[in-house]
Amino acid sequence: MTDKPYEPLRPTKGPVGELFAPVAGFGVTFAAMFKPAVTEEYPRRKTPPQGRFHGRHQLNRYADGLEKCIGCELCAWACPADAIYVEGADNVDAVDGAPEAHMSPGERYGRVYQINYLRCIFCGLCIEACPTRALTMSTDYELAGPTRAGLIYEKQDILAPLAQGMLAAPHPMVEGTTDTEYYRGEVTAPTSEQVDWVREHRPDDETLDAAAAVVAGDAPAPVPAQHELRPDQDRATAERAAAERSNLDGDWTKRAKEARA
Repeated sequence: MTDKPYEPLRPTKGPVGELFAPVAGFGVTFAAMFKPAVTEEYPRRKTPPQGRFHGRHQLNRYADGLEKCIGCELCAWACPADAIYVEGADNVDAVDGAPEAHMSPGERYGRVYQINYLRCIFCGLCIEACPTRALTMSTDYELAGPTRAGLIYEKQDILAPLAQGMLAAPHPMVEGTTDTEYYRGEVTAPTSEQVDWVREHRPDDETLDAAAAVVAGDAPAPVPAQHELRPDQDRATAERAAAERSNLDGDWTKRAKEARA
């Protein structure tokens, strides 16, 4: 045992430190007071998230317009929340009387595809399970809705939009190719044979002219499109949308009270 007095390990403050000690906790507050505001004016002005943000799912297409999904259902098996439902079908049954028509390369395609966003936890395991990179996640985070049924997205809600120059499916695969060439990325645009087939079977197809321009060399090869955030809203549009949501909430509250009564 020693008679040496206790000495704290924490260094003691000097006179200046003791003077500013009562307001030291407000240092971050005072520093932030002189910085510009970072408030996001949503929905009048939308800030896109980072590229790796896990948002709305998307079923992608190949450059000639065929779907990448082959209906294997691996994404549904990998989903820990049981939020995905898939039904596959044979391509030969896609169009009556046209067995050469395809919705996707190979033998099968996804006839039914549903994602229940009331269950989805946006973990991305379905993306890892997809063998053809058909399913990816976009940066679209605007998934709120007034009804539960509206949050069950069907295939037409998830399927990537047709880019300029793509040919709407169904139509034959690129001549002389198999699904392997598609998976390797060797198909970069529609061909004249595909355009001729669609012109024969669907002469009123809206994608014919753009695809024909790509085949003729008058337009560049199509670039796959992605679901994006909806355009910015001005103040009037934002106020009108808020009023509509308020009316929906009021109707829902009224129905709830009537049900309890």
